[in-house]
Amino acid sequence: MPTLWRVECRLVVLALCAALTGCASVTPIPYSEVASSSYLVPNPTDASGRIPYRYATTVDWRAYNRIIIEPVVIYRGPDQQFGDMSEADKASLASYMQTRFAEKLGRRFTIANYRAPNMLRVRLTLTGAVINTPVLGTLSRFDVAGIVYNGVQTARDGEGSLTGSVIYAVEIFDAGTSRLLSAFVTKQYPSPYDIKASVGPLAAAEAGIDKGAEALMAQLR
Repeated sequence: MPTLWRVECRLVVLALCAALTGCASVTPIPYSEVASSSYLVPNPTDASGRIPYRYATTVDWRAYNRIIIEPVVIYRGPDQQFGDMSEADKASLASYMQTRFAEKLGRRFTIANYRAPNMLRVRLTLTGAVINTPVLGTLSRFDVAGIVYNGVQTARDGEGSLTGSVIYAVEIFDAGTSRLLSAFVTKQYPSPYDIKASVGPLAAAEAGIDKGAEALMAQLR
């Protein structure tokens, strides 16, 4: 009987995980009030779903050595995807994003606050986020059913069970001419087996911001 009870409990937990994961999963859209929205098109090269919409021009990023990073904007359009996230949590994520992107991009560019030739201007718009599911998010990494699910998600570069995420838009301009060079909407989240990112409501969203900053750094090299 105890063994059967444990099996039944695991099945209940797995069903709950599946249901909550489906509810928490958010698919990014080309947000109507982002300035570059009309330029964004579906990104056929992205199999992971991390960057579903993009606008790109041919750019020699090596021609730029300085960068302006505008203050992160919290998106207020009717199609925002924050759910019931508090204003305090949104502000915390925006502040974290400002700091982390400046740190990452500062390794490649000189950070500036004025426009000049050979300079990029980056606008980051936080458009949505999902918090971690307390306790169950971490426990699902150790339960047998959760291990199987998260193993599959790891192989597909997908989201872990009951894990938070962050969605934002990036617009990159030539600072001297204000010409739009690149824009995209991205959803970022940690690896399903990043246990640290499953602890704390905003930990996964912050880990996603870190991954996104690294990815942008790689793009602009």
